[in-house]
Amino acid sequence: MLFSIFAYDVENSLALRIQARPAHLARLEVLDQAGRLVIAGPNPNIEGDEFSGSLIVAEFDSLEEADLWASEDPYLSAGVYDRVEVKPFKQVFPKT
Repeated sequence: MLFSIFAYDVENSLALRIQARPAHLARLEVLDQAGRLVIAGPNPNIEGDEFSGSLIVAEFDSLEEADLWASEDPYLSAGVYDRVEVKPFKQVFPKT
């Protein structure tokens, strides 16, 4: 089942993001290599110099698995994210 993971950054998170980015991307690479990652990326602020959060859509066996995966994100432990929301996601487009 697909799940969306919405993460919301703390203010002025860029320095924290830069520090934790390699570990964060490594986890996403594992999902991608397993064919479970649909999309992932940050939400830049309108000014483009900071970020307000991130979106990940990926396949997990259950909400519990998705919650656990999200709770272990290096951005969360590094203090980049203020909060994270995990919800079931239904892909309509592009058609699969």
